[in-house]
Amino acid sequence: MSIAAERKTELVRQFARTPSDTGSPEVQVAILTERISNLTEHFKTHAKDRHSRRGLLTLISTRRSLLDYLSRKDTERYEALIKTLGLRK
Repeated sequence: MSIAAERKTELVRQFARTPSDTGSPEVQVAILTERISNLTEHFKTHAKDRHSRRGLLTLISTRRSLLDYLSRKDTERYEALIKTLGLRK
């Protein structure tokens, strides 16, 4: 399930490091998190949708890789992002 263009623009604006930033790990993780939450809601009503579940696992893996990269490069940015998105309990 994709995200609406307005929501994506809002996420980019919220997590961008500079006004023209669209590719930083923070922005990418925020967009992936939104897509993951949309797919999670989708599976509550469509439990047997195996093809989309495979896509969900790919998104989760990609997000995990980006988070690992960010934690290696800048721990403060990683911790701030985790706290903002509420990924860790």
